[in-house]
Amino acid sequence: MSAELEASEGLDEPERRISGPPEEENHTSMADLSELLKEGTKESHDRAENTQFVKDFLKGNIRKELFKLATTALYFTYSALEEEIDRNKDHPAFAPLYFPMELHRKKALIRDMEYLYGEHWEEQAQCSEATRKYVERIHEVGQNEPELLVAHAYTRYMGDLSGGQVLKKVAQRALKLPSTGEGTQFYLFENVDNAQQFKQLYRARMNALDLNLETKEKIVEEANKAFEFNMQVFNELDQAGSLLAKETLEDGPPAHDRLPAHSRLPTQDGLPVHDGKGDLRKCPYYAAQLDKGALEGSSCPFGAALAVLRRPGLQFLLAASVALAAGLLAWYSM
Repeated sequence: MSAELEASEGLDEPERRISGPPEEENHTSMADLSELLKEGTKESHDRAENTQFVKDFLKGNIRKELFKLATTALYFTYSALEEEIDRNKDHPAFAPLYFPMELHRKKALIRDMEYLYGEHWEEQAQCSEATRKYVERIHEVGQNEPELLVAHAYTRYMGDLSGGQVLKKVAQRALKLPSTGEGTQFYLFENVDNAQQFKQLYRARMNALDLNLETKEKIVEEANKAFEFNMQVFNELDQAGSLLAKETLEDGPPAHDRLPAHSRLPTQDGLPVHDGKGDLRKCPYYAAQLDKGALEGSSCPFGAALAVLRRPGLQFLLAASVALAAGLLAWYSM
């Protein structure tokens, strides 16, 4: 979820060679895998940042049910990624990037799933269609082209160390999650003391991989695919959020919001008035008009009438009128 925020912070510059002529230095720099990834995925970064799900999340517009679905997607993604990383931990094209203690997220995600879903979370967790395609691609790469696994590790972990920290704070604030970390363990890297320094180390290790330019370009291409898979997951989550909102509207307000009618209607001078919404038959004036077939163009007079009656001067006139009427009635009855 946080890979798309990496670009907004800017990638760290790799360690540059300090010897040799300027032309050679520039050529070496552009051949560095970290630089190729930075330039080659810039457009994908921008597109991912502007998916509706990410923009809503950053604004704190996220429901707990949707956050649970996003965490579930992360669980399946990292389960696949770390399975393949473990499989290829001794492969020369990946071994220097093997940091299980510092980076691996699966155990943290299990704790988050237990907190969000409860003890039997595995019975509830389902891999979505977009996440399944992402997972299948990770397994395909890990088993057939391990050198491309670098692209998926880079896309996820570097983003988690950057923008993920922003998302953690947003989630805690928007969903009122405990500041002690329950539900957001995924974003906590307990064995990384300094994220910025660790990212520099990781990129230096990437640059030291013994890869030819063609393989590096394939890694950049795969990183763009990884971003595309992430965007498909984001779009799927956005659709799920829309369905959740629609279901909420259809089901009506939650139980704690089901207050007496007068507490939910708009008011005028402190008194409730009908706003034209809801069941019109609940308004006695509208009910009478419905019986006469003359509802169109009518407005409910009760709110205005009650508001007028609350004015002290008019209350006095009304009382005087009532007294006068009572006197006349008494005189008539004599």
